[in-house]
Amino acid sequence: MPTVRILLAAAVAAATVAAPAASASPATPHVTALKNVLLVGNSQTGSVSFIDENGFTNLGSFSVIPDLQQRINEMDPIQRIGYETVKGIEGGDRFVDDATLTPDGRRLIVSRGNLDDVAAFDLATKQELWHTRLDGFHADHAALSPDGTRFVVSATTANKAQFIDTATGQIVNSAPTGNYPHQNDYSADGKYVYNSSIGNVSLPQSLEWAKGAFQLTKIDASTMQVVKTWSFPHGIRPNLVAPDGNTFYAQLSYLNGFVKYDLNAGKIVATVNQPLSDHAKSLKPDDYPKNSAHHGLALSGDGRMLCDVGTIDDYVALVNTDGLVDKAFVNYPTNSLPYWGQTSSDGNYCYVSLSQANAVSVVDYRTGTEVARVPVGTFPQRERVSKVDPGVLGSLS
Repeated sequence: MPTVRILLAAAVAAATVAAPAASASPATPHVTALKNVLLVGNSQTGSVSFIDENGFTNLGSFSVIPDLQQRINEMDPIQRIGYETVKGIEGGDRFVDDATLTPDGRRLIVSRGNLDDVAAFDLATKQELWHTRLDGFHADHAALSPDGTRFVVSATTANKAQFIDTATGQIVNSAPTGNYPHQNDYSADGKYVYNSSIGNVSLPQSLEWAKGAFQLTKIDASTMQVVKTWSFPHGIRPNLVAPDGNTFYAQLSYLNGFVKYDLNAGKIVATVNQPLSDHAKSLKPDDYPKNSAHHGLALSGDGRMLCDVGTIDDYVALVNTDGLVDKAFVNYPTNSLPYWGQTSSDGNYCYVSLSQANAVSVVDYRTGTEVARVPVGTFPQRERVSKVDPGVLGSLS
């Protein structure tokens, strides 16, 4: 652990390195209608799979680490030590953390976890447009502004949310967060960014008091200044703000379920404890992947159903928001490691990444059943619904 502390200290002093390979060209108008797709980050493969939301077929994948050796060669000794340390904590390379498409559906932007950077690619030409190194040693969850001009990503070990200009790849500002910032989400109106922190997950549960601040941070999207913070008793895992702008649902470290939180009142108003599977009962809290019992939370399009992803339980629970009562369970083989949830563009399905099964499960909110299982790359994690220009799909492998 002294090594980790030394690395974290070094992160504060590390300079941000931006290495644009080329300027992004202005979007060219296209008459073809954009296609709804689910982007799946295959963390170990270093690729992004494109799943057609119409029929749930895998359209192909795009490699986001064509410059892997170059990036490793660019690292100075401290950065290389940080890379190897994070790799050890993660249990191996995690090249894709988050991914999205720009509004024109032709550029792919990816936060590349262990490489600690963000990279942009032109799908039509397969060229990398730029890559930018973040502060610290790890790039985590990210979100794209509604207008596509800003990409906010968590610089985990630097305790910052960093805002990147998507046209140039330059970091334009940073906002302080809690310890080990994780998820980022724009509010429905695009005016704010919500960033949540998980604390130092490399420490055991007995040292939870030393993990740092478990904080939800509200950031003004235009000024990139913090406007409000909330403190939580445990690390904030996947979460979402309901359409009313006040109700906050969140999974917490070690909790086999989730909480309902009132942002105006600043307090937890309900805790949902889900049943432990036989496999989960055999685990100790320090066996949970990065302190997560449940890791994946989504809300149906009509706001009536939550998709609660039971990571250690190998199931998905569909929970009515009215009364927080379980409606149905979808069970997976032991050690499938369901690890993220994302609602479909039409609001009718919950996409669940099965990290150890290298697949995405499609769960119907209405029937409470799995309707499709789509093979993807190795260790899928984050999923994002997006729109792609069909004219660039030929670049997928």
